[in-house]
Amino acid sequence: MSLEHEKTCLIGLDRSALAAAIGSADVPVKQLSMRTKQIWHWLYHRGASSFDEMLNLSKDLRATLAEKFTISMPEIVDEQISNDGTRKWLLRFPARGAGAPVEVETVYIPERDRGTLCVSSQVGCSLTCTFCHTGTQKMVRNLEASEILGQILLARSQLGDFEGQEAPYDLIAPLEGRKLSNIVMMGMGEPLFNFENVKQALLIALDDSGLCFSRRRITLSTSGVVPNIFRTAEEIRCMLAISLHATRDELRDVLVPINRKYPLETLIDACRKYPTISGARRITFEYVMLKDVNDSLRDARELVELLQGIPSKVNLIPFNPWPGSEYQCSDEKTIDRFSEYLADRGLTAPIRRPRGRDILAACGQLKSESQRVKLT
Repeated sequence: MSLEHEKTCLIGLDRSALAAAIGSADVPVKQLSMRTKQIWHWLYHRGASSFDEMLNLSKDLRATLAEKFTISMPEIVDEQISNDGTRKWLLRFPARGAGAPVEVETVYIPERDRGTLCVSSQVGCSLTCTFCHTGTQKMVRNLEASEILGQILLARSQLGDFEGQEAPYDLIAPLEGRKLSNIVMMGMGEPLFNFENVKQALLIALDDSGLCFSRRRITLSTSGVVPNIFRTAEEIRCMLAISLHATRDELRDVLVPINRKYPLETLIDACRKYPTISGARRITFEYVMLKDVNDSLRDARELVELLQGIPSKVNLIPFNPWPGSEYQCSDEKTIDRFSEYLADRGLTAPIRRPRGRDILAACGQLKSESQRVKLT
């Protein structure tokens, strides 16, 4: 392992931990508050990738910080660009402890009025949802807060989205404002199985002096880890999306196996309480359309009944195929009919048109080749 990998990474530390870290670099106590604010600003407002960029710190302090700490970004192993402008990065993070380097995929989805980054929270996944490509990759490890934030910082840098930057290449991006305006925790892994690291990263993303995202522009998606849904409402208070996909326990047990631990009655009860606790205006329910599995009018009727009284939006997601999948996508007519049935009964039910499908960057298609290292 290189000395660089043994250094403490300053990205992902909260303010008190950051102050303690730089205090260990012999920063005088009377300067500690000021230096902490300066470094925080450089990391999250200016997107600094080296201490040499922090020009309001003395040369000696910058050298000391570089000797003791790191702010290194993940390595871009591969970048793919879809015909629709979606960008997928395969990112490599260095080895941690006795482990090996790991890779995750991160996706940028540009639209006229927003730019959304789909962020991963784990390497692999333990949930084995049968329609999801990521679920075919065994769980390797949780990502640290620094690695979750690293995806956001790298994307903003690649897009030229920090103050004083310009995009290094032509790209499809929102017409006005930030190129990266929204974060969705919908990449690889189950965010609520990595709650502490996800919380730490998102609180920095929400910080007014940090990345300064509003709560309504950060959405965390979960397959239904009910206890941590309540923690999310109380401790993060971001928008919530539920990976639902079925209206009956016997079907959801197959599609989303965590349902066996937290069945629909328990999950929906938590969803009813979430807006009151968190202040969120509504909950998004994700529903992948699987041919002859969950796409009948009976399913639509049961979905209306299930969500009655919950301020909600249902994203209907045409199934995105991947190598070896046993499912097929519902045909367009069936999806349209399903959407119209929900809309006629008062549910907002847009059809999420696939983005980045040609580069396996669409919903449920992310995966890496990282594997858990067996220690002997």
